[in-house]
Amino acid sequence: MAKAKNILFIMFDQLRWDYLSCSGHPHLHTPNIDRLAAMGVRFSRAYIQSPICGSSRMSTYTGRYVHSHGASWNGIPLKVGEMTMGDHLRKVGMGCFLVGKTHMRADEEGMARLGLEPDSLIGARVSECGFDIYERDDGMLPEGPDGYYDPNGAKKYNDWLREKGYESDNPWHDFANSGIDVEGNVQSGWFLKNSDKVANIAEGHSETPYLTGRGIEFIKQAKGQWCCHLSFIKPHWPYIVPDPYASMYGPEHIKPVVRSNSERENAHPILKMFMDTVVGETFSRQEVRDAVIPAYMGLIKQADDQMGRLFDWLKNTGRMEDTMIVLTSDHGDFLGDHWMGEKTFFHDTSTKVPLIIYDPSPEADGTRGLVCDAMVESIDLIPTFVEVAGSKPDAHILEGESLLPILHEERTETLREYVICEYDYSATPVSHLNNIGVRNAVMFMVATKSWKLIHCEGGHRPILFNLKNDPMEMTDLGDKEEYAGTIAMLYDHLFAWTRRQSQRTTRSEAQLIEMRTKSRKRGVVVGVYDENDTPLELTVKYRGRKAPNMKDKA
Repeated sequence: MAKAKNILFIMFDQLRWDYLSCSGHPHLHTPNIDRLAAMGVRFSRAYIQSPICGSSRMSTYTGRYVHSHGASWNGIPLKVGEMTMGDHLRKVGMGCFLVGKTHMRADEEGMARLGLEPDSLIGARVSECGFDIYERDDGMLPEGPDGYYDPNGAKKYNDWLREKGYESDNPWHDFANSGIDVEGNVQSGWFLKNSDKVANIAEGHSETPYLTGRGIEFIKQAKGQWCCHLSFIKPHWPYIVPDPYASMYGPEHIKPVVRSNSERENAHPILKMFMDTVVGETFSRQEVRDAVIPAYMGLIKQADDQMGRLFDWLKNTGRMEDTMIVLTSDHGDFLGDHWMGEKTFFHDTSTKVPLIIYDPSPEADGTRGLVCDAMVESIDLIPTFVEVAGSKPDAHILEGESLLPILHEERTETLREYVICEYDYSATPVSHLNNIGVRNAVMFMVATKSWKLIHCEGGHRPILFNLKNDPMEMTDLGDKEEYAGTIAMLYDHLFAWTRRQSQRTTRSEAQLIEMRTKSRKRGVVVGVYDENDTPLELTVKYRGRKAPNMKDKA
């Protein structure tokens, strides 16, 4: 009988929830991801915990909110001591391996303080977000006057490309992420005007097919019960794709932009800061969208074709019968919507992600093809995986909840009333250009199915969207007196969330309950006037005892 023994955890980078045909895109057809949705459950209301790569992934990999794990922006280390997906799964007998990207920065100072050597088994796991590494590829090898952004980015991939004949000191840039003109000049994918060029690489040698192949190679040699995090780099920028995908889409396939002049003219001061960034101003131009979005769509179409390759291989080898498949993204991409580019704000364009879970177990037969609108967070994945591994999640550490009850038709909703997302922009040019102090450069989002509130530190009024009447989030109601009650209700949710017990991770609830009476049997007697005022068996060591008089001993 089929049963989920292993987990294939697929994550794409910067894939919008609405850029799949199963979620309604009118021109971008993704039959292979749609096939997975038909075999499993597609969660239509899945939210990340931070709209930036690093902190979003650290929440997914720890099962904890950003406020709890503290890695609040790209490049901020995940502190030593935070338990990760690998720690939770290995504890219950499941290996946990990485093929691809994590965007994790190791806490080198913390490791040195504790004497953890990076090349030791424990040190390597702490350095790699708890994963055992099959191949880490964060996929980014930009180079500027101060050197490489990440000297280890695309390291094995670059070596592999050179073996294939791509001669360059950085084939990741010169071939996989750039075009070429008739004179042989590299047309860098960093410049958005080149997004409509054809990447100068054989399609099968580009990043997505490469990582798909590495994922298959891992599964071929995997032993025991395993979780493989197959973490793709695309469709994250640079936005450029090889043929045939570079020629598949044009401006006629671009969905209408979601924005209005009044939205910009009446923008909340913090939201306006993000609209006025270089990337926001750039993506506000139609020529930029016309160049970028067809390439973005081509990257997604290529990803879907590679999912077809992967799923067919799993089926042909019998692995579909014992492997849970989870497909999601770390955040979305504004692509000019709401006068912004990138992902660093709280509209659903950025914070809502695709999430599809296929469970081969017979218990999931009743939910195949279900579209579930339960309120789900990325931190729910580790508890789900722990249950698949056959154990109970550590509820005093993990802040999400298992989705198995929904997959197995035991419930239709999660237990939460709201979702939370956080953004700390204190280390960004936005805070520098607008002279915002570190303490005030932080925002929080709390959302129910009907409302979304965004709280901005620094004494600002909140931003409020009515998600039922205004699902595109075009009209900010945060300054309207008639919504004061709704704002108060959402702030109550936010305050309840901040009061949660998130840092007490060394004792479970069961242990705390046991501790309530444990000290009484260990001889601690506080506030007892007479031995007969307390159960005598608790003070047996203090009664009927004899000792010599030593008061006058010299």
